[in-house]
Amino acid sequence: MKNNMSGLTLKKSYPWLAVGMLWVVALLNYLDRQMLATMKPFMEADIAELVTATNFGRLMAVFLWIYAFMSPLSGIIADRLNRKWLIVASLFVWSGVTLAMGYARNIDQLYILRAVMGVSEAFYVPAALSLIADYHQGKTRSLAIGFHTSGIYLGQAFGGFGATLAAGTSWQFTFQAFGLVGMAYSLLLIAFLREKKAYAINAGRKRRVAQELNAMGKGLAMLFSNIAFWVILFYFSAPSLPGWATKNWLPTLFSESLNMRMEQAGPLSTMTLAFASLAGVLAGGYLSDRWVAKRLKGRVYTGVIGLGLTIPALLLIGYGSGLVMIVTGALLFGLGFGIFDVNNMPILCQFVPSRYRATGYGFMNLAGISAGAVITNELGKALDAGHMNTVFVAMMGAVVLAIILQLAVLKPKTADMTDELFSGTIGAES
Repeated sequence: MKNNMSGLTLKKSYPWLAVGMLWVVALLNYLDRQMLATMKPFMEADIAELVTATNFGRLMAVFLWIYAFMSPLSGIIADRLNRKWLIVASLFVWSGVTLAMGYARNIDQLYILRAVMGVSEAFYVPAALSLIADYHQGKTRSLAIGFHTSGIYLGQAFGGFGATLAAGTSWQFTFQAFGLVGMAYSLLLIAFLREKKAYAINAGRKRRVAQELNAMGKGLAMLFSNIAFWVILFYFSAPSLPGWATKNWLPTLFSESLNMRMEQAGPLSTMTLAFASLAGVLAGGYLSDRWVAKRLKGRVYTGVIGLGLTIPALLLIGYGSGLVMIVTGALLFGLGFGIFDVNNMPILCQFVPSRYRATGYGFMNLAGISAGAVITNELGKALDAGHMNTVFVAMMGAVVLAIILQLAVLKPKTADMTDELFSGTIGAES
């Protein structure tokens, strides 16, 4: 009887244990990718091509382009295969890449490694978020995703300390140490992480390639015949312009605008942005779960509040001068972006059923990160040319348009879309 009770308790608590395990993976996901943003001053002593902002922008952008175009494929695969093993393999490979970056000797090697990191990391987020959404199908969905997302922002924050660790040791040792940590943690996931599909998959028999392609084609046709999904794609990608701009360039902006050494500017910028975002995802998740219980559009309204906060934040970051204005802008941006970010998958769940959510989120990543790759590259050029403020105005315009479309078009009919409702919605719209 006692063993049965303990087993029942574990079963009830496992959805949150799964989120906790994935929280660590999310932290490592962003820590490994964001460390490079603060390592530039240390690496350029050994790799001279990194001295120019344009070259550094291209290096950051190559990861984003590869990550973006791999995301739809990774989402399709995650919807059809065991997500646990995709997550484990993804973590092991990108951690191995992080380890290998400590041995890079020229920019060509860095380009190759960042490209491989883009491929491997692309398999994580769609699989992880769809798995969490399947574990948390009730009133805890946004809060669970918010807790997972907090790991992303803490990873971003700790990534800023890469510069501090590199200053005390070396940039090579910093990459190597964090790479080994991730590879070791992937082995723990093999033992403790479990899959949970909210729908049946054909695991018991082999299907021909033609059948698989036909099934995937039908799923994609259903997604892209839904006008709400197109709006969600734009709503996700427009804020990604300032989102990725701040992630990749805020340490440099802090360093140059405030005349700080990077070992101080790196942690200050990433910690400011990350802890504000952490507050945003937790507050946004809590508010969204309660608002949607009273009104189906509650998640949409919560996202609008978050995006609204990023507009004055961009003004302060792009046009402000002095420590107080720039840090205030970073805090406000982090808070607003966190509120927006935590509601992306929950909003998708209101328009797309479980069997297509990883695929849908993969295409959202394609749209959002492609926008991020463009803005990362353009900000590098603008910083060299002294035209950065113009880029910030364009980003604010994109956010305003996303808010308008979101309010006008997204009208959810349920808090959790099912296959039957989805088919009926598509039939009514086509």
